[in-house]
Amino acid sequence: MDWLDRVARLRRWTKGGERAPHKPLLLLYALGGYQRDAEGELRYSAVEEELKRLLAEYGPPRPTTPAYPFHHLVSDGVWEVRTDRGPGSPGSGIGVLRSSGAAGRLAPALRESLAEDPALLGRMARVLLDVNFPSSLHAELCEAVGLDLERAETVLAGGADTAARRRRDRRMRELILTAYEFQCAFCGYDGALGASAVGLEAAHVRWWSHEGPDEVDNGLCLCSLHHKLFDKGVLGLGEGHRILVSDRFVGRSEASHRHVLALSGRPVLGPQPGRPPVADRHRAWHVQQVFHGTPRQPADREPVLV
Repeated sequence: MDWLDRVARLRRWTKGGERAPHKPLLLLYALGGYQRDAEGELRYSAVEEELKRLLAEYGPPRPTTPAYPFHHLVSDGVWEVRTDRGPGSPGSGIGVLRSSGAAGRLAPALRESLAEDPALLGRMARVLLDVNFPSSLHAELCEAVGLDLERAETVLAGGADTAARRRRDRRMRELILTAYEFQCAFCGYDGALGASAVGLEAAHVRWWSHEGPDEVDNGLCLCSLHHKLFDKGVLGLGEGHRILVSDRFVGRSEASHRHVLALSGRPVLGPQPGRPPVADRHRAWHVQQVFHGTPRQPADREPVLV
């Protein structure tokens, strides 16, 4: 069985391009649990709050529940659920999952494959990350689900790829940094070490993992800090290419005010003449699927539109 292809093609709820990483997040969490205890189970009532926090931080801005993937992941053949009464999921209702003592773990055939091929765990985790999340979030996401990806990948031999992965355009970084004249589009940072830019990254507006193209009109040159905040939904891009800052962000220090809060309503720096700005369709996707909360309104400017 091709487990890599199976996890890359998890059946997910789709509507108008909305993100639905519920199943991938649960499966990553389960892989982390398997790495710690290959025979352990995840009792819904015990992990519900932790799964809710993961969905709130790494899922879409809309309200959601871990009960949905806990039940529905069974249909993908990688997960099983049993209750106090025996095998089988009782349904996707929160109350019934709690009251029935529902517990889940990786499907028997998958556990058997992982036991026979320990390198499979690292490859599966990598596919789930690449297909569903931007690279800037991979390390902290693994930490959040308790998965030691470095240890899982030390057994990889040859670094085999999978057909489920799209090929990135290696020129993307150079094209984006050049278009924005090697400065952060949000803060203007332009650091270099000798002739090489440092701390500057090419950020996809519509994530590459969600069909975002490797094109200049889907990219921003951002410093490492603002790239991370952009991918986490703290920062966004509003109409007129003005910077959005989430009202959920809290920062009391002068540094937080200067580097984040003060950005609200500022116009993006760049791109240079002749290079396309961020396309509205990509900007709108990020606002709808990644940006959290409501944009803060700058005290000394007109309201910022999303």
